[in-house]
Amino acid sequence: MHEKLHSDLVFRAAAADDLPAQPDMDDGRVLGLAEARRLYERLAQNPDLRLSVAERDGRIVGTFTLLILRTLGHAGTPSGVIEDIVVSGAAQQQGVGAAMIAEALRLCREQGCYKLALSSNLRRDGAHAFYDRLGFERHGYSFVIDPAATGN
Repeated sequence: MHEKLHSDLVFRAAAADDLPAQPDMDDGRVLGLAEARRLYERLAQNPDLRLSVAERDGRIVGTFTLLILRTLGHAGTPSGVIEDIVVSGAAQQQGVGAAMIAEALRLCREQGCYKLALSSNLRRDGAHAFYDRLGFERHGYSFVIDPAATGN
């Protein structure tokens, strides 16, 4: 299903056919197409996970992943977690990122989420300023640990 939003952008759920156009979000490291397809098929089975694309004139210009997290906390009220927000190099500084966040917020409202959360690398000052401009609050700390490195 296509939804026309934000003037010239169309947002939709990603399809397996979109995989050859997967964005470079890890400095050139992308999955091979066969592995990406296997992972896509697994992810597509989760009704609370949405891989989204933003299209302009039929071309993918951005992607994001939205997880609707359902837990027993907050009286069962879901929350949204957005990850892998990527805008193609040619489409940067054109409002695509802000439009994708607006789309994620719309999807969260649709699901009754009490918040939309994201984490960002400490070194990404430009991204932090972008999220600040969009109204995100610096809420706490994000902690990570490499399970393989713990040896436990």
